[in-house]
Amino acid sequence: MPALEPMIATRIVATPAALDAVAWPAVAVVLRVAPDEVIVLADVGQDLILPYDLHAIVVAETGLASVWLATAEALDFLERACEWELPRQRPAFAQGAVAGLPLKLWFETGRVLFIVPAPFAADLEERLA
Repeated sequence: MPALEPMIATRIVATPAALDAVAWPAVAVVLRVAPDEVIVLADVGQDLILPYDLHAIVVAETGLASVWLATAEALDFLERACEWELPRQRPAFAQGAVAGLPLKLWFETGRVLFIVPAPFAADLEERLA
């Protein structure tokens, strides 16, 4: 089982209209965690959002840890530990309690990214083992 690693990400809080208008970099994964908030799985600057919302908050997100798992391994764990229905289409983002932990999940075709607040990284590693 691979260990969870600190993530490089950027948290942006802005108006929903501003977040909808941004031309996100093609390589960036953008997780819409709330109507007015995204976590971008990349280090992005303020110049990306400020043309759309001069009052946007853009900060480095340093409090998350993550691990990629193959889809089969991820689904095996999630079928046992997740009480809510998982998205069927890919790519997809979902968030909620899994095995008693606050998780964010990014589903791609062949793999799933598990994201957890850094203080829970050891707990998630233990549950995945």
